Parts: sequence; structure tokens; C-alpha cells
Amino acid sequence: MVKYFLGHSVLRSSWDQVFAAFWQRYPNPYSKHVLTEDIVHREVTPDQKLLSRRLLTKTNRMPRWAERLFPANVAHSVYILEDSIVDPQNQTMTTFTWNINHARLMVVEERCVYCVNSDNSGWTEIRREAWVSSSLFGVSRAVQEFGLARFKSNVTKTMKGFEYILAKLQGEAPSKTFVETAKEAKEKAKETALAATEKAKDLANKAATKKQQQQQQFV
Repeated sequence: MVKYFLGHSVLRSSWDQVFAAFWQRYPNPYSKHVLTEDIVHREVTPDQKLLSRRLLTKTNRMPRWAERLFPANVAHSVYILEDSIVDPQNQTMTTFTWNINHARLMVVEERCVYCVNSDNSGWTEIRREAWVSSSLFGVSRAVQEFGLARFKSNVTKTMKGFEYILAKLQGEAPSKTFVETAKEAKEKAKETALAATEKAKDLANKAATKKQQQQQQFV
């Protein structure tokens, strides 16, 4: 049994911009799980299509129940191959990725097609398919459910990372990350609390002074 995912996303940038950003996605604040990327093959075909293969290394934190099934010395990094075909004439880019280790635990295969949005030629749409499978006897369904949930989470990070890099390439101020926003909110809360404390102290001092003055009037 294989878990299947079908999704559709839109980036409000032209296909050329998205194509350029694709090769500059890492690093970004949303891709801290991506450790390395290396191009292992690249060629231009006679019909002017660009073929590439990249090797990506990502962290692969397993759920606790899965860690019990594997020795402690098993690598916690996952190696991913990414094949891509770029057709500049028709403005399409197709990518296919899959993991080459931890295949006994789980295999995640993904196919993406980047093309010009049919409703707005200045936008790019991404059609995404994924297949999650596991050969672990007895727990394959649980592994597949976990893998599908993680994949969906990573898609959200991928899109945020894309938008971040596109904003930088276009000279715009990238939107703040959740961590940055939370940090700013925390600092602002501290400043507000400090200001409130100082104001309370000031009011208390004024009240004490007024009380002291009143007591002196009755002496």
C-alpha cells in the first residue's frame, strides 16, 4: 500500500524568476534541515533542454517509536537524489526526487512540474505529486502516515523558503520568519512589562510621598 499526495501551489513570480530562485533556494531560514547540496551531473540536450542531477543531504529525525527499530549507529541524515528537466522554450521544469538511504524504513518519491500559471502569465504554478511507501512489516501503515504528515509540513517550508529567496532576488524585504516574529513579540512584551513596572513604581512613590505629606500636616 502506498500513500499518495496531490497538491497545487502558486508563486506570484514569473517562471524565469522561479527558475532562477530554484537553484538558489539554499540556505534560507526555512531550510535548516537541508545540510548540503551538490550537482553531480548536468548536460544540455540537442533540443536545448537542461538535465541536472543533484545530491541533497537532509536531517532525518525519526519518531521515537521508529528509533527503537533501528540501531543507535544508524545515520540520522537522509540522502536524496533530485533529477530535473528544464524546457526553457515551453517554460516548464519537471523535478523528481527520492531518498536513497533508509529505504527499508520509508521511501518518499516526489514529482513537481513548474509551469506558467494559466490565469496569470506573470505567476508560476507548481503541480506536486508524492508517493510514500514502507516495507516494514507490521508498522508500514504508521510509517506511511508519519511520512505523509512530514512531507506536507516540508511542502509548507519549501514554499515559504521559495518566497523568501524570490523576495531577496527581486530586491524586496523578505517576510519575517515565525522565529523572528516571535522573538520581536517577546522583546516587545519585555519592554511593555518593564515600562509597566516602572510606571507602577512611579505611581507607588507618588502615593507614598502624598501620604507622607498628609501625615506631616496632622503632626
